[in-house]
Amino acid sequence: MFDVPFWLWIAFAATVVVSLAVDLLAHRSAHVIGFKEAAAWSGAWVGLALVFGAVVFLVLGPTAGTEYTTAWLLEKSLSVDNLFVFALIFAYFKVPRAYQHRVLFFGVIGALVFRGIFLAAGVAVVNRFTAVLFAFAAILFYSVYKILKGEEESFDPGRSFAVRLLRKVIPVRDTYAGPKFFVKEAGKHVATPLLAVVAAIEAADLIFAVDSVPAVLAVSDDTFIVYTSNAFAILGLRALYFMLSGLLDRFHYLSKGLAIILGFIGVKLILQATHKIVSPSVPEIPSPVSLAVIVVVLAGSVILSLRRPPDPVDGGDGGTGGSGREALGALEHKNVK
Repeated sequence: MFDVPFWLWIAFAATVVVSLAVDLLAHRSAHVIGFKEAAAWSGAWVGLALVFGAVVFLVLGPTAGTEYTTAWLLEKSLSVDNLFVFALIFAYFKVPRAYQHRVLFFGVIGALVFRGIFLAAGVAVVNRFTAVLFAFAAILFYSVYKILKGEEESFDPGRSFAVRLLRKVIPVRDTYAGPKFFVKEAGKHVATPLLAVVAAIEAADLIFAVDSVPAVLAVSDDTFIVYTSNAFAILGLRALYFMLSGLLDRFHYLSKGLAIILGFIGVKLILQATHKIVSPSVPEIPSPVSLAVIVVVLAGSVILSLRRPPDPVDGGDGGTGGSGREALGALEHKNVK
């Protein structure tokens, strides 16, 4: 655990709040976000994350800086599958492109809150019961198995728990009312489908947290490091989605790359737990090595995907599986309202 000064927490919170406010003001009018705009925003979010990483490096030291960078890059890579699910949800609810940023904005705010709760709980459990790392490793290995076997569970936005709960709490109308989440009908407030979309996105993030939380806890058990790295990765998801929305199917080897990364992190968890519980002589994998592996595997997956285009016969997946892509492919053959 690092001795994090209180002012650094304040600086982080202020950075997030100001960034979200600027983003909200910049997109206060609903419009379709093009590639150039998305690329500019994506670059800004990446730059902001790296600048904060430099601050962590200078204030808390090189070990903390390396762990932050590794955790941020790991979460960034794992969140790519979220992009496929975003596309699935938007297609399912037929969300007009001009309103998609508004949905993702509020989805990100919810993700920041829930990830904070999960990560804080995860750190507390790991610090008290180190053996839980073996269970986390098992979760990651099972995820690897599902990815490589193409057995990822399809995500059905309309039947997610969050959407079903929302419909029980408040009536949801069938048509959109511009960018509004609520409208008044016959003297009563009802929700628009846009609110159901936010609920579906939050539900999807909870599912992905099952993989990402154990994975990031293998990099660091410091609450500040794991949460700030996750937060900056999540903040850039919207821009990354709009930048890559038309190119997602081209990265068909990325799921195999993510499987390799998850498997590597699972091994790291086992060594880490064995080192602490069984014997200090059992070696641990240093954070710089983890960072190097993630960078090399990600770069290799992207380069291989671009050099070897997907075979149209297998649907562009290359036999790699992937929950978002499988669900989206299945949805495209349905006439869903």
